[in-house]
Amino acid sequence: MRAPISWLREFVDLPESVDDLRTVLDDLGLVVEGIEFVGEGLEDVVVARVDEIHAIKGADRIRRIVVDAGAGPLEIVCGAWNFEVGNHVPLAPVGAVLPGGFAIEKRSMRGVVSNGMLCSARELRLSDDHEGLMVLDDVITPRIGQPIVEALGIEPDVVFDLSIEGNRPDAWSIVGVARDLAARFGRPLREPEYASPTPGTPTATVASGEIDASDLCGRLTVSLLRNVRVGPSPSWVVNRLERAGMRSISNVVDASNFVMLELGQPTHPYDAERVNGSTLRVRRARTGESLVTLDGVTRTLAKPGRGLGDTGEDCVIVDGADEVLGLAGIMGGESSEIGLSTTTVLLEAAYFDPMTIARSSKRHGLRSEASHRFERGVDPELALRAVARFVSILRASVPDLEWLDGPIDVRGDVPEPSMVLLRHDDVERSLGTALPVDGVVANLRALGFAVALADAGDLVVTAPSSRPDIRTGAAGRADVIEEVARIHGYRRLVRRTPTWPQPGGLTPRQELRRRIRQVMVDLGVDEAWTPTLGSETSFALTHDGSTPIRITNPLASDESILRPTMLSGLVAAWGRNIERGLLDVRLGEIGVVFTHPRDAASARRTRGGAGGKVDLDLPLENERVTVVLGHRSDDATSAATLWTLIANRLGLADVVIRAVENPGAGAHPTRSAALVDRASGVVLGVVGEVDPQVIDLVAGVQGRRLGLLDIDLDVLADTQAVRRRSQRVAVPGRYPSAVIDLAFVAPLSLHAADLGHALSSATPLVESVILFDVYRGANLAAGTRSLAYTVRLSSADRTLGDSEVATLRDELIVVAGQHGATLR
Repeated sequence: MRAPISWLREFVDLPESVDDLRTVLDDLGLVVEGIEFVGEGLEDVVVARVDEIHAIKGADRIRRIVVDAGAGPLEIVCGAWNFEVGNHVPLAPVGAVLPGGFAIEKRSMRGVVSNGMLCSARELRLSDDHEGLMVLDDVITPRIGQPIVEALGIEPDVVFDLSIEGNRPDAWSIVGVARDLAARFGRPLREPEYASPTPGTPTATVASGEIDASDLCGRLTVSLLRNVRVGPSPSWVVNRLERAGMRSISNVVDASNFVMLELGQPTHPYDAERVNGSTLRVRRARTGESLVTLDGVTRTLAKPGRGLGDTGEDCVIVDGADEVLGLAGIMGGESSEIGLSTTTVLLEAAYFDPMTIARSSKRHGLRSEASHRFERGVDPELALRAVARFVSILRASVPDLEWLDGPIDVRGDVPEPSMVLLRHDDVERSLGTALPVDGVVANLRALGFAVALADAGDLVVTAPSSRPDIRTGAAGRADVIEEVARIHGYRRLVRRTPTWPQPGGLTPRQELRRRIRQVMVDLGVDEAWTPTLGSETSFALTHDGSTPIRITNPLASDESILRPTMLSGLVAAWGRNIERGLLDVRLGEIGVVFTHPRDAASARRTRGGAGGKVDLDLPLENERVTVVLGHRSDDATSAATLWTLIANRLGLADVVIRAVENPGAGAHPTRSAALVDRASGVVLGVVGEVDPQVIDLVAGVQGRRLGLLDIDLDVLADTQAVRRRSQRVAVPGRYPSAVIDLAFVAPLSLHAADLGHALSSATPLVESVILFDVYRGANLAAGTRSLAYTVRLSSADRTLGDSEVATLRDELIVVAGQHGATLR
């Protein structure tokens, strides 16, 4: 919102500098996005009369203009076309410097020398109008050679471009901003000049107003104005509108816009001769009705809503014949538009339900300054004061304007102002600073709050009707304290460094995530963030037969299912990188997947009961780590290597890789295995490769292998289910160790890790056991394989002799035999 400082000074004394005011406005929450200095750089611009207009040979966009600025004929090359001979326009002669530092120089175009520049209003920074030159005859009686600042009555001004939050509807006006400044500086807030109705004919004898939808319209006032003469507005009205960012149209329309900017209350003037029965009635639009709005667009009303909670209802203004005149609170219709022939005006000032206006505005794609304010909440008690101000402005150009007595005022459902109990210590507990009660009361009253003293120093605070953002209860208490802090000044609050008896740090879960991320990064894995919502197709591809979790209001049909796995999203992301020529990509994600309540219990049983009780009314949320290894050399062994590094970094005691019949959703059926804690039997996840069918259907890539690692972070974080190694470091022995190799023929059902663990536990003198070879061949019995281990033997207090090593070797062979393995 643009707020000229000259307009603000009409309501409060502001001797402070521009920089000081900017600081105060920022502190009040009325953030200054920019500052514009008006009237600077116009000292050399003068009024010139257009005497001749000539075409330039070979040019169809520029013309040679001869003007007179009081010193004789002057040739100018100009590209504007909105003027004619005899018009008066602003001339910036050679040597002038326009606002923004633009210097005017003599230039030659198409062989014609231009001795200056004819200016638009935007080039002079007087408004945003740049559709052509600023034709001065439309607004003043110009005199050639007269300085433009003198001709237009321009005084230097400063315009603040303010960013007003949506929850501050009271600040969407000049008076609202001035009220905040007056409260901060402790100065009185002046009221604008209001007109009074003309005694005599009551409005109700010649006009009427009705509300048929009291929930959509809380208040409707109808006033009738006679002796209206439509014409230009006074220059001071035009200047203020233009500095506030609005274009002057006519004195009637300008008065309406002026009041909206100044007080925050939109009004709408109708040509009374074009309104049947001089009647304004508010009702719901009916299906099939249409309206041609002031922008010339035909709009179909009462359309089905497209947004959440939008019923498709439009609130409309109709006349005595039930013909639609306007879309309430947004824009009027062409049928009753003010024109040059208008002599009698019906003036509407109302309060409309904010959500109704917001939904209609969005549905029709129609935003206006009025709808912007109505959808945030206009003061329902402001309507007649706004009418009085409208009449006062219009009488500046129409002195004999008659405002009929007793304007019509009809009430519907108007929200009641909030009432809040502010306890004596609430302010100090919230702000950390004790403020005197008198100061708190003064600040609130300066903002229009009604404050009454209660028992024990408590305050009963009633919000003004202009503050619908103030809530009730504890939330309202916080709102009121925020207002106290704003006016007192956040910079004046005592600063304190927060203290906490316990130093901060990562939780065990956060530490676990961080360690896993570090290993992933070390191996060149890029962290990805894939969608939480997927399609029915991707769900069926990996979890066919399971129950999907559908959301009720998806934004798109392919984003309607909560993901049961992150694998599909990662494979799709890998595929998009392949399409763009990135052939070696490793992607990983730490995120949550979801299981339907019907499948949750079985999912918990499969995981060995880790995680506790299952709530059968809610989906099971499971945090997992999923990695897709997509380098051209990656396969199941790459995934196994990644898991080994993660297990070592986390200090996992005894998690082994075991072949299972169904390794997991989306995993290769024969080149994937389960990660199992050997002692507890809990499944931690899957390691191996991605199912080629998933790669083909999701990424559209064939003939590539993708390594896969999928870990259940909930289980991994459970220290009871997954044991950790002791963190104590073993001191290396002083004596030489003995190394022997043993090859066993073992049944396929015997896991290599189980046999290795049995050998390690056979005697305390076993330092390490490492599997170095697995062999299958025709010379072995069916259903068997050869497992070869390197066993290192050592003692902390002696060197093992040959006979002792031989005895230990025999013991290891016996232990292996107990597990069904024989020495090869």
